[in-house]
Amino acid sequence: MKQVCVLGNGQLGRMLRQAGEPLGIAVWPVGLDAEPEAVPFQQSVITAEIERWPETALTRELARHPAFVNRDVFPIIADRLTQKQLFDKLELPTAPWQLLASEAEWPEVFDKLGDLAIVKRRTGGYDGRGQWRLRAGDTAQLPQACYGECIVEQGINFSGEVSLVGARGQNGETVFYPLTHNLHQDGILRTSVAFTHIHIEQQQQAEQMLSAIMHELGYVGVMAMECFVTPGGLLINELAPRVHNSGHWTQNGASISQFELHLRAILNLPLPQPVINGTSVMVNLIGTELNDAWLQLPLVHLHWYDKEVRPGRKVGHLNLTDTENGRLDASLEALVPLLPPEYASGIAWAQMKLR
Repeated sequence: MKQVCVLGNGQLGRMLRQAGEPLGIAVWPVGLDAEPEAVPFQQSVITAEIERWPETALTRELARHPAFVNRDVFPIIADRLTQKQLFDKLELPTAPWQLLASEAEWPEVFDKLGDLAIVKRRTGGYDGRGQWRLRAGDTAQLPQACYGECIVEQGINFSGEVSLVGARGQNGETVFYPLTHNLHQDGILRTSVAFTHIHIEQQQQAEQMLSAIMHELGYVGVMAMECFVTPGGLLINELAPRVHNSGHWTQNGASISQFELHLRAILNLPLPQPVINGTSVMVNLIGTELNDAWLQLPLVHLHWYDKEVRPGRKVGHLNLTDTENGRLDASLEALVPLLPPEYASGIAWAQMKLR
């Protein structure tokens, strides 16, 4: 039996384990503080569900493990400075940016980048945390500790956000899902929509960019690339060297899910192009109690993470897939009264995309 250890035991590790079971792959999601003796890592291929981790007895042990796939790639992508430098090296389009070293640089920053500056922590920020949207009069809001630890980007006037989830095998072959359209609110992904019919130019541009990144890094497995849609084409916002929230629709909307695809890639199993049979919508469940009434709707696939429900915490997601957009639209309409009111705008956005 093939074995995989996943560094991190959150929902992504849980879904990798679920994807491995039908294939006879034993997947062990492990907490960062686990005792090394309790983890069967010697006989396993090692992967991760997170980009960066503290030094613990386990992570020290794994850092030396020869079968830790992409071990040397994680630090490059986990730091926004080295991630942006990678885009520049490969001449890939991204928002104009610079390192923010001191307060004295602000006049030059606004002169170079324009009225709106997006400040992002180099490491550790996610779901909107560790980010600030600042204009010239707001810079005092930025904590002093951020200088030298943040990059600053030009605020981009974009018409939409899309992500590309793809995988690269050990022999360098690549496969991709269709671009996913995403709606973020307060920095957290709320809703995703993926279509069978694709915008060919956007898809080709995204695939070329993500291919270039994965080949440059010698990356193996699933990677996600988030982009802004602008009149001049796609601009890369950021990368995730792992399975990604915006690819969750593939569990029910593709012949091979992103979780299975990642396992196939790191274990050197066949990597065919996944088949997409219909349009998919994913609704993130954030800080919301489990409601069995969702299961009244035949198109709804519930994925519950079995985590304590807290405000702002991702606790599950709903996937809906159909070949008929009209049926999908009606199912979303029926879902609205079964969810708290803050979901209505995200579902209305998805319905607008379907029409």
